[in-house]
Amino acid sequence: MTQPADPLVEGEAESIPDRATQSIAEQAAQSIPDRHVQLRAAGVSLIVHIPEVGLPAFMHWGSDPGPLDRQQLEQLALAEGAPPAANGVDEPRAVSIMPEPWTGWTGAPGLDGHRAWRGWSPRFTVTSATSVNPVPGDGARGGTLELEARDDVAELQLDLHIELTPTGLVVMQAHVTNLGADPYTLGSVSLGLPVPTRADELLDLAGRWAKERVPQRRPFAVGTHLREGRRGRTGSDAATVLVAGEQSFGFDRGEAWGMHVAFSGNHQVRAERVASGERILLGGELLLPGEVELARGERYSTPRVFGTHGVGLDALAGRFHDHLRSRPHHPGRDRPVVMNVWEAVYFTHDLDRITALADAAAQVGVERFVLDDGWFGGRRDDTAGLGDWTISDVVWGDGRFRRLVDHVAALGMEFGLWFEPEMVNEDSDLARAHPEWLMQVDGRLPVESRFQQVLDLSHPGAFEHVRSQIVALVRDYDIGFIKWDHNRDLVDAGSTRTGRAGVHEQTLAVYRLLDEIKRQCPGLEIESCSSGGSRVDLEILERTDRVWASDTIDAHERQQIQRWTAQLLPPELVGSHVGSQRSHTTGRMLDLSFRAATALFGHFGIEWDLTAATDAERAELAAWVRYYKQLRGLLHTGTVVRRDLEGGDLWLNGVISTDRAEALYLVTVRERHITWPVGRVLLPGLDPDRSYRVTAGGPSAFRAASNHWADPAWWRDGVTLPGSVLVGVGIAIPAQDPDHAALIHVAALR
Repeated sequence: MTQPADPLVEGEAESIPDRATQSIAEQAAQSIPDRHVQLRAAGVSLIVHIPEVGLPAFMHWGSDPGPLDRQQLEQLALAEGAPPAANGVDEPRAVSIMPEPWTGWTGAPGLDGHRAWRGWSPRFTVTSATSVNPVPGDGARGGTLELEARDDVAELQLDLHIELTPTGLVVMQAHVTNLGADPYTLGSVSLGLPVPTRADELLDLAGRWAKERVPQRRPFAVGTHLREGRRGRTGSDAATVLVAGEQSFGFDRGEAWGMHVAFSGNHQVRAERVASGERILLGGELLLPGEVELARGERYSTPRVFGTHGVGLDALAGRFHDHLRSRPHHPGRDRPVVMNVWEAVYFTHDLDRITALADAAAQVGVERFVLDDGWFGGRRDDTAGLGDWTISDVVWGDGRFRRLVDHVAALGMEFGLWFEPEMVNEDSDLARAHPEWLMQVDGRLPVESRFQQVLDLSHPGAFEHVRSQIVALVRDYDIGFIKWDHNRDLVDAGSTRTGRAGVHEQTLAVYRLLDEIKRQCPGLEIESCSSGGSRVDLEILERTDRVWASDTIDAHERQQIQRWTAQLLPPELVGSHVGSQRSHTTGRMLDLSFRAATALFGHFGIEWDLTAATDAERAELAAWVRYYKQLRGLLHTGTVVRRDLEGGDLWLNGVISTDRAEALYLVTVRERHITWPVGRVLLPGLDPDRSYRVTAGGPSAFRAASNHWADPAWWRDGVTLPGSVLVGVGIAIPAQDPDHAALIHVAALR
């Protein structure tokens, strides 16, 4: 299984191995018996060609043609070699995993750097290759390919890790080592995955605060489609997964290839199509000027770059989901019901009010109670106190905080707490004591955002300040969960320690801090929140246990946000809460049934002043909590399916158990369709050879309250049908207005 990235190795330089007098060519001849390597897993094949000069290239990445022997691989190499392009180089070469300009490649180089303006166009030769293919043949379960390459003129060594996981994901990482006496300045290092010419369309995601992960499409035209993240965090507008696919590919149709850069700082991903016909997806860290300068023996490691392939977007997403669920540290299936008090009280902290909220939360079945911003230092509003992680005497002194924690525990709930460890208010004891710990350009602080500056965690003192205060609180109060927030972009984020741009080092320091806190606090769960969904990537999720997908819990907006967050993450990693009837971020009024049904398809929680809710509302919410607890084993282990119906006016989201014995579907009316009632809805993913009992989903009170005049005939008592009918013929759904939904539960007959 792939491991988290090891970006830039900081501290002491590595020793450089003694290579005696052997030439690169002699080393390569001795250590690379096979120039073609095939890795296979989960219906995907990756075929790598290792040339005598230059870096390896992918002969094929896509559907598995079956096992190929050495002779067949050599013949494939002959068959797939392109003729010379008009007015191109005389001996064309396949684009490598790290495209090299010396080959005649006219797109962006994979490695951009120099040694006092020398060594700017390396020509690497692979000197060793080690392939580990655990189960070759028809039982293939992927494998790894480790390569070492050198350019003795540029005085660089390149180590490449290529992996095909058992779930069919490609994982790549590169390590660049400076072998020379002079420093080597890196501008960028990008890793590439080729896609075939039938990949004519691109899809990625955009967005903004409270409206994250909005899909956008465009033709895969000649030129570069470049997405840069320069926010110092992943970003609400991040591409997340850049997909190239056949024309009009959708959730269930069209072959497609996708790339994700697993990094939580500045990054870039691009789709490039050049005049000679090649199409490639490239990704890596976006380095600011001077961020990485390698002394002799020092090494820089790229983020991990993931590639996913399949027919339809659901297949691409499924590979990510299966991979995440295969990790030994993946959260368990019984994800606790969460109550967060932010939208209930904001900064108005009062023991009596919050204990009353805890009482109401316990009555509806909450299992984890989280106290949000406002509990520490001088934090009475958002202008002061960040960085002072000590309990406020003003609102929580005289033992009141301890009484709250004990009260929550007595109610049978786990206690959670909000932090924003990477940020600091200028009006704080920390900023006044250590202004040199604030990230800045020489002579000036960055522009404020939310009255905040960024705490430079590459300073050992700043790192230790945050680590020690968080660990002490977690241990003293038996805190089981941290909501880890990050509410501003990193602008002019320089370090007073080095004088250089500091986003790269800050990102690595955050990873180290999270790792250290987890090590010292076993069992602690951490949520990645960053102005909502602005830090959603696979590297932060090696250290956290879920993400907060958006600061809006308006269920209408959440339908889209959760649908497209699922392109990378399974539901159990995505916090999804039931809010009040009127959304605090949009003002939209929505029925409780729609809010709760939407929240089911994530890690279910509540963010609502339940003391202001009616008895009927609390009773209905409690029923939804019980329903979630009944089905979370399915929702958090099953296969996610998504469909656009009636021209996109209806959305279907579903989860099917891995054995296809049970499923839950949510059909949402997004817009009023031009005709009504709509046609029959197909229920994808079921076994056509089994029979199923189909019933209305949701709590019994929700089903009984349906408008029976608008229900189909089967809705009240259910219906039993073969899977072949449900998948291929479909069933009618209730007539609904926009922002209403029908839940459909399906269970196989024994």
